[in-house]
Amino acid sequence: MKSLPTTLLYACSSNAGKLAEFAQAAGESTSATFRILPLPGIKQLTPPEESGSTFAENAALKALYYSRFTNELVFGDDSGLEVDGLGGAPGVLSARFAAPDATDEQNNELLLAKIAGVSQRSARFVTVIALARGEQLLTSCSANVAGEILPALRGVNGFGYDPLFFYPPLNRSFAELTNPEKFAVSARGKAFRGVLQWLSEANL
Repeated sequence: MKSLPTTLLYACSSNAGKLAEFAQAAGESTSATFRILPLPGIKQLTPPEESGSTFAENAALKALYYSRFTNELVFGDDSGLEVDGLGGAPGVLSARFAAPDATDEQNNELLLAKIAGVSQRSARFVTVIALARGEQLLTSCSANVAGEILPALRGVNGFGYDPLFFYPPLNRSFAELTNPEKFAVSARGKAFRGVLQWLSEANL
């Protein structure tokens, strides 16, 4: 039996949760073999300023910036939570909602404070993943998943706003899902599968 070709992909992130999700998606591919690793030395690099006004702009900005440091394929993602009752906030500021270096706990506390008394609690996670090599943008894929904001934290899994994001089809918060359950339906999972599908067909 002929072995599948292996494609190395460097993630513009050292976040363990994200890397685990990306690796899970890569392992699902039946048309190619993908190896997902954090960009070597990324912790020593000064990150780019995420100055984009959209998730797509920030994802492309990160992918293009980090592609300067390797000849391999690099992908950058930008994700966030959009809450309808808050006019789409926190949006692109999701990771730094409470402060530039805010913790997940601080961001969740601020979200709960701002949505207290707000009846419109529908929300969505949005992810855009951009793929680049040699400072050239190759493709990008976007996805979202709809849910509602809970009045209090629920669950201990996941990260970010997962304990406040209720997913009606499974009747649980994202932080109450197992990693495989979450990634099967998450915006990040959907977007990354789109990138892998593009790569499987691109014959780079």
